[in-house]
Amino acid sequence: MDITIIQSETPPPTQYAHTITMVIKSFKGRRDVDIHLFRSAWDASDEARENWDALISSAKDVDSLGSQRVIMESFSDEERDNIINYLKEQYSTRLSAIRATPLTFPVPAGLSGLSQLQPDKSVGFIAFDKIPSYSLDIPLMGLYDLSQHPPIVEE
Repeated sequence: MDITIIQSETPPPTQYAHTITMVIKSFKGRRDVDIHLFRSAWDASDEARENWDALISSAKDVDSLGSQRVIMESFSDEERDNIINYLKEQYSTRLSAIRATPLTFPVPAGLSGLSQLQPDKSVGFIAFDKIPSYSLDIPLMGLYDLSQHPPIVEE
């Protein structure tokens, strides 16, 4: 399994600065499926403590609530490391890669958080807290889009 952790060149302006993607070798009849991991819930007090003016680039008449979600759905250094260790231990034979990258600040206004996407025929969510062996205290979800990946068996 290939594990890539890209560090930020400068200290991030918030603890919630890391994104994680894992690649499952085989998932729902598809090959090498990217799963974009995100925090599905957080304390309102943590969100209220953030300096949103510094974290999100301002743009006139552009809603920044989705961009706030992008940041709050991201992970701290410790959470990133715990998630990667959990994935290595639990899914080492099923994953081909784990990639962790830092957000670039300021985050553009007008983005949508992963949790704001709607599931459909090819887009869906994995709720890790529903998996009996899930042992972390992080409310972890994964987003996938099967249409972006080749089928295991060609039609």
